[in-house]
Amino acid sequence: MAIVLGENRYGKAEVRLVRVSRDGETHTLADLNVSVALSGDLAATHLTGDNAGVLPTDTMKNTVYAFAKEPGVGEPEEFALLLARHFVETHTQIRAARVGIESFGWERLGPHSFRRQGDHTRTAEVTVTVEQTQVVSGVSGLTLLNATDSEFHGYAQDRYTTLPETTDRILATAVDARWRHLRDDTDWAKSFPAAVEALTGAFVDTYSYSLQQTLYAMGSRVLTELPEVAEIRLALPNKHHYLVDLSPFELSNHNEVFIAGDRPYGLIEGTVTRDDVPPAITEWYP
Repeated sequence: MAIVLGENRYGKAEVRLVRVSRDGETHTLADLNVSVALSGDLAATHLTGDNAGVLPTDTMKNTVYAFAKEPGVGEPEEFALLLARHFVETHTQIRAARVGIESFGWERLGPHSFRRQGDHTRTAEVTVTVEQTQVVSGVSGLTLLNATDSEFHGYAQDRYTTLPETTDRILATAVDARWRHLRDDTDWAKSFPAAVEALTGAFVDTYSYSLQQTLYAMGSRVLTELPEVAEIRLALPNKHHYLVDLSPFELSNHNEVFIAGDRPYGLIEGTVTRDDVPPAITEWYP
């Protein structure tokens, strides 16, 4: 039996970067967490310790900071594309570069004052090979709640089922969504907020009989409203809310007082896609 080296990559993870653009009296702020991973002709370093083809991960970190100065950060997808293309184009032993970015939002309070936005995190992941480019945008931690218009009943049951059926419940989730683009020249500044608006609007507008149904409605809304998106993958944790028994205090509870559950929680995952899109060039699920 032969032993061989399988797929491999290496890189610098979670390079924290804050870029202040001082254009006159009004400043802009970019707050990023950047991760870089490279793959290619790197067998020698694994098999013999020959590092001739290994670009140090410290160099990757320095490149992130240098690019932040010039040409600058811009939109997360744009910055990731610049970095990934640089590594593939300047190092012949590198066949593919993957750059992942978390972008933390700040709300402007004045010309140079900001307040951190905490409701969600914008993400971008770019993969550049010598032949192709793939851009995946995303959002994590987008917490949504419908206080009604959600039911759950008619499900399969066995001897271990204790969950009561309901025709009126709280439906809450923290959306983790990733969507793959058909092109790498999208208007990123417009596309991301449009996708978040589509996800949120579908959640609000859907009378839900299951979180799976809501997931499909959210994914379908994004594909309908954003023709530049090939497919979207969603992971929706079901943030359970349990009705509190107030009968010991001789009080009624008509879906008014709940315990917000932490764990365990249901996790609903699914992909909504067009039936005629080209395949992904590399795995892009988180």
